[in-house]
Amino acid sequence: MQPSQTELCPLCGNANQCNLADGAETTAPCWCFNVAVSKEALAQIPAEHINKACLCPRCAAGIANNAK
Repeated sequence: MQPSQTELCPLCGNANQCNLADGAETTAPCWCFNVAVSKEALAQIPAEHINKACLCPRCAAGIANNAK
C-alpha cells in the first residue's frame, strides 16, 4: 500500500513517522509534540503542505538533505 501524502515529509518525501497521519486509530501524540522543530525547516515547507503533513524527524531537526 502506498503512503498517503499526509504520511510523507513535504521536504524530503520520506515517511514522516507521524502517529496522527498514519491512518491507524491512536491516542498517542505525534513524535514532534515533544521536540524542537527547526525554524529553517518550517520555513521551507511548501504552502500547499502547511498544516497538512508533518516533517520527518531528520528534516524537523534541520539535519536532512532536503533535496528530492
